[in-house]
Amino acid sequence: TAWTHLKSLETLELRVRAQAAAALQVAEALHGHAKLTSLRYPTHPAHPQYALAISQAESGGTVVAFDVAGGRDACFRFINALEIFTISNNFADAKSIVTHPATTTHQRLPQEQKDILGISMGTIRLSVGLEDPADLIADLMSALDKA
Repeated sequence: TAWTHLKSLETLELRVRAQAAAALQVAEALHGHAKLTSLRYPTHPAHPQYALAISQAESGGTVVAFDVAGGRDACFRFINALEIFTISNNFADAKSIVTHPATTTHQRLPQEQKDILGISMGTIRLSVGLEDPADLIADLMSALDKA
């Protein structure tokens, strides 16, 4: 097992660079979508701390967060309509993952803490994988049509 992990670390930088580039493409495609009330990706110009992010990092990472208008029900319709993204709470895979943090990873936090963290019933988090960004974007847009 240790050998397998060590071998995978040899290509980690290449994989994360590709995933971060795809995440930025996803953020750019989602920006301004009529069914979204917010978009959070640190190195997207719409992010409130964009200047700070680009001064400190080469990329915005592999996670894109956004809020879907319509809350929990719209989020669940969106998630269930996705075909490429896997529903999971475990990020940092080579495959793209989607989660609804308000009912999974952050469900036990009091609402006041969720508010501070920007987690509402409409929040979705994506961990962008190594699939073709055009395919991921098409999947997201199709699922938003059903949200």
